[in-house]
Amino acid sequence: MKELLLRRKGKFMLYLFATFMFIVDHFAQMGVFALILGAVEKQDLHYYKTVIWITIGFIIYSPLNFLISRLLRIRYMRDTILDVRKQAFDKIINMPFKQFSQKSKEIYISNLINDVNSFENKFFISLLNFIINVGMFVLSLLFLILMDYKLALGMLAFSILLFALAGIFTKKTTSLEQEVSTTNEKFTTDMSNTFNGIEILKLNNIEDKFLKKSIKTIDYLERRKYQANVFTELQRNVIRILAFVVSILVMLYLAYQFQLGLTLLNAGFMFQLCSSISSFLINAFPTGNQVKASVSIYEKIAKPENYAVSQSKGDREFSFEKRIDVSGVDFSYDNKPILKDASFTIEKGKKYLIKGVSGAGKSTLMNLLAMVCDDYQGSITVDGFDYKDIKERSFHENVAFIYQDVFLFEDTIRNNISLYKDIPEEKIAYAAKVCGLESVIQNKKEGINERLTENGKNLSGGQRQRISIARAIAKNAKILFVDEGTSSLNEELGKEIEKVFLELDNTVIAISHRFYEGVTDHYDYVIEIKNGKIHTFPAKDYFNEVITC
Repeated sequence: MKELLLRRKGKFMLYLFATFMFIVDHFAQMGVFALILGAVEKQDLHYYKTVIWITIGFIIYSPLNFLISRLLRIRYMRDTILDVRKQAFDKIINMPFKQFSQKSKEIYISNLINDVNSFENKFFISLLNFIINVGMFVLSLLFLILMDYKLALGMLAFSILLFALAGIFTKKTTSLEQEVSTTNEKFTTDMSNTFNGIEILKLNNIEDKFLKKSIKTIDYLERRKYQANVFTELQRNVIRILAFVVSILVMLYLAYQFQLGLTLLNAGFMFQLCSSISSFLINAFPTGNQVKASVSIYEKIAKPENYAVSQSKGDREFSFEKRIDVSGVDFSYDNKPILKDASFTIEKGKKYLIKGVSGAGKSTLMNLLAMVCDDYQGSITVDGFDYKDIKERSFHENVAFIYQDVFLFEDTIRNNISLYKDIPEEKIAYAAKVCGLESVIQNKKEGINERLTENGKNLSGGQRQRISIARAIAKNAKILFVDEGTSSLNEELGKEIEKVFLELDNTVIAISHRFYEGVTDHYDYVIEIKNGKIHTFPAKDYFNEVITC
């Protein structure tokens, strides 16, 4: 947090100066009030006129002071909140995929929207009030020491009591704010699930059930917010009651001193100082706790962390010129063995189809080859170099993934193929041609610059899948991982898309439950998983045997 605030030291100093301007304004107001009391006591017309002119000057000065202070603060606040948003986004976008996949994406959306908004709305308001109140408290106490040290000692003792009391509230305040943040995450996830599945809900007439569930989630969220707000107000009221008692005691003390010759001007100023000390403490402690709670939210959404999940720590660049060797690999999930002593070879440029019954470990095997998982026993090497010695980023720059559900951005066809990288035009055109996208592009009014609607809804399923393949070709990926890439397409389209896979020069590692006669048997090898064991067959032999059986 300190690093965040001091990132723009000059503007932060102006922010503090702007805060100090509030303090000056407050003491000027107290001074004017004391002067008016003094004028009443002196009964001097000339003195009274002087006080009137001072009061008029203050009335003009006060709004100007507020405006200047606001202008000095607002730019710093805006830039700092922008930094928080960037940090929160960077933390998510640069998170290792293994770590990212442990949570629902809706949680990250909640962090970027709800938590950042909560931080924006509460942190600077709380920080400003905390600095102002602490500053005014210190100055009020110093003035009081100069005027009456006995009264100052009494107010100091009262302040220590309130400080101890505020410490009791701090932990609970932070806990409530974090609970609101967690509840916001759950609320965002539930709402996203409801809207994503709205078609299923309507077709099955179960909207009412989800409506009740949504209302329950909203109610729970609002109750958490209510508890946090009530607790904050409880702090203020407890301190306010104590402050009221102290104010009565101060009035009695000043009345006694007035009998001993204390002037009305000094008595009025001292009473304001004591009242200010009480009111500043009423505001300072809850806002201080709010600042701490906001800091905990900031650390949650933006502070870099050491990831608990295993990450590739290698420093070697990925290179695949000959072969990938899997030797004696064992892998278990939740103490359940998935792969046992797996050994086989992936040759560059060859096409491999992973087969096996549901739950056999097909996706697990692909994840091992795709460097998604690295907590296995045994070894996986590429051209003789261990997978675990290779930079994860370098690996991802050289491979591509095609899934059953293709994601397309609301952008041009070109940007969806290039994925915003600086790829030469002829390379993008070649990728589009190889994937059979030429006719699609020619039929679009803007050609390759045609803008797609949400997730490519203005394209057919086959066209969307072709774009995902074009991405891999334009990227010049050395390995193409295909996970059920044709399962959502009809027979004819699926057959066409699989032909595209098999005609590429890239190494292809695919999972598919479908068999397209005259196409699927053109894979080079089938890697079959049965009871955790790996068996490799030439594809023609494997499918001839299956067809014969």
